[in-house]
Amino acid sequence: MGTPDFAVPTLAAIYNAGHKILRVYTQPPRPAGRGHQMHLSAVHQYALKHQLQVSTPVCLKSTEEREKFSALKADVAIVAAYGLLLPLPLLQAPRFGCLNVHGSLLPRWRGAAPIHRAILEGDTQTGITIMQMEQGLDTGPIIMQDSIPIDDQATSSQIHDQLANLGAQLMLQTLENLQTASLKTIPQPSVGISYAKKLERSEGRIYWQDTAETLERKVRALNPWPGVWFEYQNARIKILKAQIAENPQNAAPGTILDKNFTVACGQDALKLLEIQKAGGRILEGQAFLNGQPIPKGTCFS
Repeated sequence: MGTPDFAVPTLAAIYNAGHKILRVYTQPPRPAGRGHQMHLSAVHQYALKHQLQVSTPVCLKSTEEREKFSALKADVAIVAAYGLLLPLPLLQAPRFGCLNVHGSLLPRWRGAAPIHRAILEGDTQTGITIMQMEQGLDTGPIIMQDSIPIDDQATSSQIHDQLANLGAQLMLQTLENLQTASLKTIPQPSVGISYAKKLERSEGRIYWQDTAETLERKVRALNPWPGVWFEYQNARIKILKAQIAENPQNAAPGTILDKNFTVACGQDALKLLEIQKAGGRILEGQAFLNGQPIPKGTCFS
């Protein structure tokens, strides 16, 4: 049971290991792109390619959907970034319940956007938790965990891919343990709990009053979606890559300091390494200023 790219490595690992997949559940096709054509999820595409049966219910609360799920008589359900809540009858239907691949070291970052929140908050490590699911939001007991470092250059896309592959490995190991009756769980700690709320498009707006450290993490965390941006002369300019720089004159936040497109922040400054105007090409900061001169000393609101 999964929907985006994050879930595909786990599905692929289970399939390639020879486990019998009774059904793949994923969210229904959605309109996407300029033509608003219906787009299948990444999991749906993989399932069709490998001739796996697919179900795409809008909701799992109806008696009909519960009966369909129970009729599969599954040993276990594997859930990875599915996006729909599983009612208690579904959680209890498989012989060994439902196991979740979660992209954090629970109880740190329960919720929808654990990878992005970890980078935004400056965490130095994250990881995967394989969890026995229960009704609470990511509150179930821990089956297995493994961690990876978050270095000061890591983007959410990079961490996403590392965790997706790590999750697949841990789930395979979990299934092996399940077959040998050596599966053990431990309750989540009652301390260190935090929540990774769903990302909002509005979070991508730059506020130059923030510190350069905060904004640099924001650029790494919110690329590619929702993206980090500011406005100049009614045009939106996205920041794709940046680095922390000095602000020796203590210029006001939002002030352009030099021809390299270094902008003063509430503390220190941010050098804009890769930027993109709406509908334009990705350019280095200096190249952007060569094509659209913005004088030194200009202050973005």
